[in-house]
Amino acid sequence: MLLVDYVSLLSKTGQFILCISILVVLHEFGHFLPAKIFKCRVEKFYLFFNPWRSLFKKKIGETEYGIGWLPFGGYVKISGMIDESLDKSYQNQDIQPYEFRAKPAWQRLIIMIGGVTVNVILAIIIFILLNYNYGKNYISNQDLTDGYSATPNAVFLGLKQGDKIQSINNIIPSDFTEIEQSLRTNPNSKLVILRKNQTAVLNITQSQINQLPQPDEIILNPSIPMIIDSVTPKAKFGLNSYKLQKGDRIIGLNKINIDDEYAFATNLPKFKNQFNQLTIIRNNHDTLLLSVFTDEFGKLNIFKKAEAQFFNIRNQNYSFFESCKYGVIDGQETLANQINGFKDIFSGKRSAKESLGSVISIGNLFPTSLDWKRFWVLTAVLSLVLAFINILPIPALDGGHALFILFEMISGKKPSDKFLENAQIVGFVLLLALMAYALGLDFWRLFQ
Repeated sequence: MLLVDYVSLLSKTGQFILCISILVVLHEFGHFLPAKIFKCRVEKFYLFFNPWRSLFKKKIGETEYGIGWLPFGGYVKISGMIDESLDKSYQNQDIQPYEFRAKPAWQRLIIMIGGVTVNVILAIIIFILLNYNYGKNYISNQDLTDGYSATPNAVFLGLKQGDKIQSINNIIPSDFTEIEQSLRTNPNSKLVILRKNQTAVLNITQSQINQLPQPDEIILNPSIPMIIDSVTPKAKFGLNSYKLQKGDRIIGLNKINIDDEYAFATNLPKFKNQFNQLTIIRNNHDTLLLSVFTDEFGKLNIFKKAEAQFFNIRNQNYSFFESCKYGVIDGQETLANQINGFKDIFSGKRSAKESLGSVISIGNLFPTSLDWKRFWVLTAVLSLVLAFINILPIPALDGGHALFILFEMISGKKPSDKFLENAQIVGFVLLLALMAYALGLDFWRLFQ
C-alpha cells in the first residue's frame, strides 16, 4: 500500500512540475520576447525562484538562464525595472538606453502584459488541439429522461422542474449545451417543451435573457436524481438513526422536496453545523427517515453517483476549423468561470476556506497515472488561472505594473521610484500572506 501511495505521489508531483514548468517558462518568455524586441537588457531568465542559490545557471550573451529551487513561479530580470528582487542599484546611475525605464510607456506596457497574453494564447491553442485530437464528449438532449432542473434562471424564463426540450427555433438539438448557447446568442428564441406529456411553446426574448436573476449562472441544468455512491468515514449520523448506503436516493431534506442533485446542492448549505433529516428511498421501494450531520462547509461527507453513470456519453469529432471555433469557446468559458469564482468569493457566495488552495491542491488535480488528455486540459485551465491572477491590479503582479503604466499614460505623470518600490513591497507581502494562508488551509485539510 505504501509503495502504491509513493508511486501515486511521484506521478502527481512529476505531472505538476512539468505543467508548472511549461506555464512559467512560456509566461516569462512572454515578457522576455517583447523586452528583447524593444532592445531592453534582460539580465536573468529563471524557472522557479532562486533565493541564495540556483540548481542550474548558465550565462549566454547578456542573460543568465537558470533554474531555482523554490517552485512557486519564475521571473525575468530586466535592467532598470523595480521587480521582485527590489534591486535599486541602477537608481543612482544615469538612465541607459537599454533599460526598462528608458522605454516609452506603450512599450513598457506591452512588456508587462506579454506573459498574460502568452498564457491566454497557450490555453486556446491547447483547447484547439484537444478538440481536434479528441473531439468533445457530450450528453445528448434526447438522453435527458428526467428533463431539466428548476434553476432560478430557468424558472424566470418559464420552465418548470422536469421540462423536456423538444426543439429550439425549429431545430432539434443534439448536445444539450447548444440550447443554452442559442438562448444567450439569439435575440428571440422559440422553445417547444414537453411538460407532463403535454406540449407547450415558450417564446423567450433577449430582454428576458438580459434580466436573468443570476446572469452568470447556467440556465439549463440536467435533472439528475440524487443517488449515493459511497459514504466516507467522516459522515456523522444521529443516535438510533439509519445510515446512508450506496444506492440510496435522497428525496427530502428537512421537509423540503428534493427532486434532483441541483435541488439538494442548493438547499443543503442552508443547514450547516447541525443534524438534518433526510428522506430517502432504499431498494427502490422503502422510504426511510434518517438524521445526518452537515459540516461547516455544508457537506455530508458523501459521494454522489457520477453523471456519466446516468447518461450515454457521446463523442463529436471536429475538423481543424471547427476545433479553432470550439477552442476559443472553451477558453472563454474557462476564463469566465474563473472570474465568476473570484466574484463569488468576494461577494460571500463562496467560502475562501473552501475555494483557496496552494500547490498541494493544484498537485492533487492531476491523476495518479499519466493521462495526457487530462494533463493538457489541466495545463490549459491553469494557464488561464495564471493569466487571470497575474492581470489583477495588485502591486508585484503584472497587473499592478500595468496599472501604474496606464496611470502614467493617462495622467502624463510617472510614479516615483520610491512609490513603485513601496508598492512592490506591499504587494509582495500580501502575496506571501495569501500563499501562506492557502498552504495552511491545505495542511489543515490533510490533517482533517
